[in-house]
Amino acid sequence: MPGPADSLRHVSASPTLPRAGRKRDDGFDIQDLYQGPAGLQAGDAPGSEVALDDKLRKAYFWIVNHAIITPYYDLHFDSSAPRTFRFGGAGTTVRLPTEQSYSSFALLPLLTFVARKRALLVGGPGRGKTATAVLMGLLAGYDLPTLHRAIQHGQPQMTVSDLLGSPLPKSLVNADEQADIRISWREWIGMRVKIVDEYNRIPTRTQSALLTLLGDGYAEVLGQVVESPESAWFLTANDDLGGGTYQVIEALKDRIDVTIKALDFNPRFLGELLGRIEDRIRPETMLPPELVFSVAELDQAYRQILSVPIPTPVRRRLEFFASQFGFCDLAATEIEYKTKDTIKLAGRTVSAVCAADCGRDKAKCLCSQTENGLSVRSLMTVLTFAKTMAWFRGRDEVGLDDLRQIVPWVLHEKLVQNPTSAFFDQTENGVMRIDRIAWLRQAFDAACAEYDRLDLDRADPLAEVDAAFARGLEGLDEAGVRKELDRIELLLGRLAQGTKLYAHVATDVLKLKYYHQRYSNYLRWRRWKDGA
Repeated sequence: MPGPADSLRHVSASPTLPRAGRKRDDGFDIQDLYQGPAGLQAGDAPGSEVALDDKLRKAYFWIVNHAIITPYYDLHFDSSAPRTFRFGGAGTTVRLPTEQSYSSFALLPLLTFVARKRALLVGGPGRGKTATAVLMGLLAGYDLPTLHRAIQHGQPQMTVSDLLGSPLPKSLVNADEQADIRISWREWIGMRVKIVDEYNRIPTRTQSALLTLLGDGYAEVLGQVVESPESAWFLTANDDLGGGTYQVIEALKDRIDVTIKALDFNPRFLGELLGRIEDRIRPETMLPPELVFSVAELDQAYRQILSVPIPTPVRRRLEFFASQFGFCDLAATEIEYKTKDTIKLAGRTVSAVCAADCGRDKAKCLCSQTENGLSVRSLMTVLTFAKTMAWFRGRDEVGLDDLRQIVPWVLHEKLVQNPTSAFFDQTENGVMRIDRIAWLRQAFDAACAEYDRLDLDRADPLAEVDAAFARGLEGLDEAGVRKELDRIELLLGRLAQGTKLYAHVATDVLKLKYYHQRYSNYLRWRRWKDGA
């Protein structure tokens, strides 16, 4: 009869997510010339017995079934209407997903691992944050002693030398100039999984050195530089705000791609803990070797992720959603400066500016709910994680459900709430001042509902202009340019007469103005070339 240790070595059978076969076009890779046994899916690394996305799902199921006790399936996916149960009190609806769904605390670290991103795990002590990060290092092929030595433990006395490395004494004494000094770099800098425990206890100066390594991929000590490979980063803190011995510098917080919450332990699973005590089981020592990813497999998985397409309707909904937050009609007179950045640079807050009347229903408009908009980095992270989620789920392209589930976790620390917004004053929305995941998910749903109400898939005002511009300006004669300029000006006139300058309208207007300038510049060049 199999014992507890044997069950820990059990790996789910393939396929973990049965569906019709598919073939991803990853482009030519030299490894294809050395492809292993016939029957592997396109893009599998040499020697793999399963597709790499299925291998990651095997790792996920091993983690949630045997390693980390996390019975919270909060990343819901449905192929049909879910069965729901309504509870009293504050009002709670429990939904039973109709498609394979996941625990964010186990899945998001895995997505961070294969997408080479940077995750912050937050939660009280003893919730499994560091243990989860260590599991990611084991999946990358490192052994436990190496990982334990490589963990950077935040503490108030940590210096830059403690973090990165120090000069070799002999070279320091013998050096005639700074370039001759040799640095003994810390081994962890070259690892593909990096773990920084309690990063909010690191002194500010050392945080700046960490920022350079985390954000730019290199470390510098006394003018000497070492490059770091693309890595998955896992930082931990004990609360959402990063409160600790030191305030975390804003630039470092901004480089974090996704925030992962470590939830409370459910005492109904106490028997699992008891079994581990009695049988002296440590899951991290029993990771099945077939779940370990080689460097080649990680590289190939990353290429597969980047090749997952995002259909135009899905991308357009993200564009519409993202447009809602940075805009403020009261910030300036010129449309280019009607942004919350203008307010911030003037030393004001959106809360104060938004108190004035701008003719909008501020309980409904998403723009009133935040103090800031989304950065380019945040949007790139959303796109990457959406691709990674779809890849993990075995999808041929990113679906709206992939985007919906990933947006709240990526934007958790990126969008700053405006607590005075009329939206939060509504009784049913007050809890969203605390539950930021629910707030961001409802904001995404509200944006999608408005997008559908406006029928923008079929009635996108810029569709024809976009299509014409995509064909290029090269070879376009003067009559053709004038035709496009007239179309742009006509469309701007219609927008000005038909609606207020809502956030999504402002993005359309700015793009039309951009197109107008491009065509105008081309027309001037064309006339010069023709000698007119």
